[in-house]
Amino acid sequence: MFTLRSRSVRALAAGVAAALVLTACAGTHDGDSGSPEGTVTLRVNYWGDFGLDELVPRYTAAHPHIRIQLNAGDYSQQHEDLQKFLVAGSGAPDIAAIDESQAVQFRNQASKFVNLLDKGAGAYEDDYLPWNWQLLRSPEGRQVGLGTDVGGQAICYRTDLFEAAGLPTDREKVSALWPTWEAFLAAGKRYEQGSGGKKFVDGAGLFLEMVIRQQPVGYFGPDEKLAMDGGPRVGWELATALVAEGLSANLQPFTPEWNAAMKNGGFAALTCPAWMQGYIQGQAPNTKGRWDIAYPPGGGGNLGGSFWSIPAQGRHTDEAYRFVEWLIQPEQQIAIFKKVGNLPSQPALYDDPAIRDFRNPFFNDAPVGRIFPDTARKVTPQYQGRLTDQVRTAVSNVLDQVQQGKINGPAAWEKARSEAERAAR
Repeated sequence: MFTLRSRSVRALAAGVAAALVLTACAGTHDGDSGSPEGTVTLRVNYWGDFGLDELVPRYTAAHPHIRIQLNAGDYSQQHEDLQKFLVAGSGAPDIAAIDESQAVQFRNQASKFVNLLDKGAGAYEDDYLPWNWQLLRSPEGRQVGLGTDVGGQAICYRTDLFEAAGLPTDREKVSALWPTWEAFLAAGKRYEQGSGGKKFVDGAGLFLEMVIRQQPVGYFGPDEKLAMDGGPRVGWELATALVAEGLSANLQPFTPEWNAAMKNGGFAALTCPAWMQGYIQGQAPNTKGRWDIAYPPGGGGNLGGSFWSIPAQGRHTDEAYRFVEWLIQPEQQIAIFKKVGNLPSQPALYDDPAIRDFRNPFFNDAPVGRIFPDTARKVTPQYQGRLTDQVRTAVSNVLDQVQQGKINGPAAWEKARSEAERAAR
């Protein structure tokens, strides 16, 4: 199985190390022993790489009474811990990241978070993608979180492997290869034939989710009823066809095997939300200049993205909000995009030359400041259910069994449906 936007497994050690460097009193608040008098320590929980390691020293230099304790943990554990802290009424960090797939779960507990509108966040509403702003708006009108990034979709591909297989390498011509997902599979067959049987894509897991996220309805409708015969069925049929045609390396994302194949040319293409840029750069630095980025089938879509929230139980909610407000300002958002690829949730920034004209040298100078904003703007908002993450994991586990050759055909789909129903109870 995998979790979306699993920057969760990278940078964990780096994040912990950064926390130790940035704070001499991890886990403390003002007045604790070891802290200078008047110092406020803000604990920030998230997963993976949010591009904070260079920004935090800048903030604390300008605000010497503030210390920032970074805790980059596991994606799933961070959300599970946050839920436990909310129930217990204590233990929560001052600032907590929430993934978009968890939005409904936490916005339905809005009273346990600071209403950011009370802090002045309403001034930023028009800056955000409308669907993104609404994701953390509770039914009673409380704003639980402010978006930090979205996962505009694309396809990352190896130009050297495409060339060796006789496929075009120019990003415009590559984009034209696959106007639809069926055409994407056809391109994969051409690659397999030209490469002597090498695998076209990394695996079916992220592919499945990318297809599902382009459909009008995902795992749940707004009524919170499971909708497996909608987008999930479409995605399942395409993902299992990818496996049946032998186009997939059948690797699970964010595993050591997947990382090694990324370094060694074990696959030629992968579904690539904006945040994936940083992951590839970190895991496969030896492949710089061999990758490029094309538009995805269907032209748009979103996969992943996160929000900053402030649990109400914190002692320093004003200071926490000021730090979050600073993080969402253009200068910081642009710096994060250039460093790790996380695309801002604020489309007003997409026309800023600093983003619009930015090309990523690692990816053959691909115009990422145009590609990812283009796909993000074309998103058809899709409702994310309260148990979307649990259902996604259940379906992903069955797909892993398909990739392992343990089950296939109608029986596999029926098992996926059954496991999804179990997870949705």
